[in-house]
This record gives sequence, C-alpha cells and structure tokens, in this order.
Amino acid sequence: MHYRSDIEIAQAAELRHIREIATEAGIPEQYLEQYGNDKAKVDYALLEELAERPDGKLILVTAITPTPAGEGKTTVSVGLADALRQLNRRVMVALREPSLGPVFGIKGGAAGGGYAQVVPMEDINLHFTGDLHAISAANNLLAALVDNHIQQGNALGLDPRRISWRRCLDMNDRQLRHIVCGLGGRADGMPREDGYDITAACEVMAVLCLARDIPDLKARLSRLIVGYTREGKAVTAADLHAAGAMTALLKHALKPNLVQTLEGTPALIHGGPFANIAHGCNSVIATQLALKLADYVVTEAGFGADLGAEKFFDIKCRMAGLQPAAVVLVATVRALKHHGGADKKALAEENLTALERGLPNLLQHAENIRNVYGLPVVVAINRFPTDTERELALLAEKCAMAGLVAVPAEVWTKGGRGGLALAEEVVRIAAEKSELRFCYDAALPIAEKLDLIARRIYHAEGADLTSAAQKQAAELTAQGYGELPICVAKTQYSFSDDAALLAAPRGFRITVRELKVNAGAGFVVALTGNIMTMPGLPKRPAAEQIDVEADGRITGLF
Repeated sequence: MHYRSDIEIAQAAELRHIREIATEAGIPEQYLEQYGNDKAKVDYALLEELAERPDGKLILVTAITPTPAGEGKTTVSVGLADALRQLNRRVMVALREPSLGPVFGIKGGAAGGGYAQVVPMEDINLHFTGDLHAISAANNLLAALVDNHIQQGNALGLDPRRISWRRCLDMNDRQLRHIVCGLGGRADGMPREDGYDITAACEVMAVLCLARDIPDLKARLSRLIVGYTREGKAVTAADLHAAGAMTALLKHALKPNLVQTLEGTPALIHGGPFANIAHGCNSVIATQLALKLADYVVTEAGFGADLGAEKFFDIKCRMAGLQPAAVVLVATVRALKHHGGADKKALAEENLTALERGLPNLLQHAENIRNVYGLPVVVAINRFPTDTERELALLAEKCAMAGLVAVPAEVWTKGGRGGLALAEEVVRIAAEKSELRFCYDAALPIAEKLDLIARRIYHAEGADLTSAAQKQAAELTAQGYGELPICVAKTQYSFSDDAALLAAPRGFRITVRELKVNAGAGFVVALTGNIMTMPGLPKRPAAEQIDVEADGRITGLF
C-alpha cells in the first residue's frame, strides 16, 4: 500500500483563514497579528483580559524512551486534540517550534505526521515567524557585546579564559563546537577559545519559554551570566547593559504563534528547547493562554518521560504553578521490540519475546508518572500497519496487569477519528482528582536533588559528581544558586547516561561531569555522559532530499 508523505498530505489540505481559527478559539481580532492568511501571533496582553477565567484541563503527552523506530508524541498530541474536538470539547493544542537542526539533520520536524499534523507544515518546520532567528540574534548580540567590552578596555575585568557565554546557530554544525576567534590582529579582537551551541539549547531559548511578560523577560535576560572576573565575580548581561537591546529583539518572538491542525483545531506553537540538553517544553505564555481559551489543552514534552516530562513537572510546572490533569504515555510496538533487543531491520516482524523484554521501559515510565508525580496516566499505542493482533493483545494484557489502560491510536492514518477512544479515556481520567507532586524539594542541596532524580526517575543506584562537578556545586551554592531546580542534560536513548542500555536497566549510576547555572532561566544544568550542546549532521542528512519545484512547492520535507 502506498501512503502519501506528510508533506503531500499537508499540501493537499484546504486551510481555514487564520481569523476563523482565532474566532473559534475566542481570540479577539485586536490581539491578532497576522503573518499571511494561515499564521498569526497572539498578543499575550490577552492574558490580562482573561485573568478571571478558570483554567481548562492540562493534558501532557509524553513517551517511552525513544528509539530509531519512532514513537510519535507530536502526532498523537495533534490527533488527540482533533479527537477531543470531535467529542465537542473546546480544545487547543500547545506545541514547541521545530529547530532547523533536526529538520535538515536526522530526526525530522515537529509538526506531527500523516493526518495528524499542524499546518502549514513547511512554514512551521522552516522559518515560521522568525522566533528562533530572533533568539539566535539576541544570544549573539550579547556575545558580541562581551568581546567588544574586552576590546574597549575591559572595565569589568572579565577574564577572557572564563567567558562562559557561547554563540549559537539554529543548525547542526559540529565544526563550530570548539573554535578560536579574534584572529587577525589587534583590530579584530582578542584571540580566545569559544564555541557554538544550537539555538534550541541556548539559555535565551529557555528564558523566552519561561518568561511571563516583557518585564519578566527583561529581568531574566539581565541575570544571564556571561563569564567571571579573575577574582571569580560573575559578570552579567545587566553589567554590560545588554538586556534592553536583547528584549527589543525578542519583543515579537515572545508572542505565541497561532496555526491550525489539518482538521482546523486551534494550535499555539511557541518556543523550541530540546529536552535532552535543555528543558524541552513549549512556552509558559502559550500554555497559560491556551488554558484560558480552552477546556482541554494538549501539550507535549520532548523525548522520553525521564527527560521531557520530568522537566515539564519539576521545572515548568514548578515555576509557572501549572497543575496537569492527566498524562498520555505514547508507545509503539516497534519501539518496545527494539528495547527488547530486536534488530532494527526486523521490527516489522512479529516478535512477542522481544516485545515482552522491552515492556519494562514503558512500565517504568508509567510507574514514575503515577507514583512519583501522583498523576493519572493512559498508554497510547501509536499503531503501525505491521503491528500484529497478538502483539497488541500482549501489550494490552501486560499494561492491564500493571493497572494501566492501553488504548490503540490510529491518528496517523485516520486523524481525529483514529483517536476517539483515546480521547474518551483522557476525558475520564482527567476528571479524577489528583495533585502534582515534585520529584524533589528544590531547597535540597544540588547533589541530593541529582541523586533523587537518578534514583526515583532513572531507577539508578545514585548519582556521582566528578571532582570538578563537586567543586562547581559548592561554588554555585555559595553564589546563591543551590536552591534552583535541576535540568539534566542526558542521552535521550536510555534511562541511564549510556545510550546502549535499553529497556529498564538496573545496577548503574549516573555520572555528572559538569554543572553550570542558567541564572536567567532559573535552573542548574547538570551535564552527564558525552552529551553535546551542538549536534552534528548524520552521514546522509535530510537536507539532501529537500528541494523546491519551479512553482515554489517544497518537496522532500518528510
């Protein structure tokens, strides 16, 4: 059977005018800033007008540990929102923006797939409304001001060897991870080592996603640490008088983007931090706005629940005071077979043994959501045509034995109609009384918080800090940052910090090699394993398949 590609499906769709979408969502025209007929920004000042309106129910979509077989969180998120709308619920979906790095690399975009997409998918996956470019510009403005300050006399006494602020680029480019800049002579700056992060991992991205409004954005930008003096005193963006200009660059980027699903469900897409090296959630402003406009808000957090969901709960919900009503845990038979040791070339073949061996991965994620965070959870089985009835029955049986409801979802092929059973179960469990608990008390010492995440979420035997990380923990605590939440940078492919350990490994420890503070965002970043903040391109980048026809139609984009 031939299936149309994602882009073919998206390009064949007849989109409603964005003003119609805004009207359905309850967004007055004066708060709408159109980008053509199918995209718009929404002025967050609308939040003030809606302040007295009660919040809707927040539904988090997360997933098992990702594999090359694919899980489909965004696809399920979009399909679930469409299904809830078919059940006559007032609903919005709130998602992250794609990064050009994965789009042209290996992972793909972040617009969903099949008949469960947000559109216009080409625009969303490429430049969209320019938010990521604005974030890159603000980040690099600060970098330029740092080097200019040194060039113009260095009145603050910045130690060129202790500059921590890196430049960024919204593209996978391993060549820029570590560079030497300022070559060429005195007029070209002071030679020093530097490097680039991908925009999705930079702190300005996190700041934008966690800021409540312009004053909060400016205050957070002011707290950004760019480096240290020879005496060890932190130098901030405020010291360089940079926050005002950075805020000017981010003024429009702070406004959420309104688009629609293929079925016309309103969608807010805003912010795009990765979950393996950043906090992995869409913006607080977009989520809060959606909660005021809809009775059900479907959102997703990046990668597996040990990364995106943990940060969604322990960072985003903690900071913004959000109370999720239910969690959808996405799994595929194919991915679970991969976790169970099946060869990735044979995932289309029935393999009950591998499926059963991989199931502990799903069950551990579900256990964490229920027992650590105290929230109701439903398993969404994102169906593939190759799934056999015996595999689906085994998966449902093992979930039932663990007290879980597993619901097949066929949203890729059927859109909202394929998610009706899942939507009904979400409505049911979202009505249950629950209250979010956190994995750790933020007031605990940094090492204790890391140990709790390792033991309670990863089911490790504990977390070990290298001597360098121990020293950094002591310094950060002395500087007043010890009570901030933790953002763990870890491989997305395992509960552990070793990508080769699949399913639900035991008997391992997490090694934290470096700690750094994101003072503007308001969390401490813990780097584990060989995680990198600037990915590289694969042997055959997706960019090689992308082209443009004479009429301007893009091809090869998923």
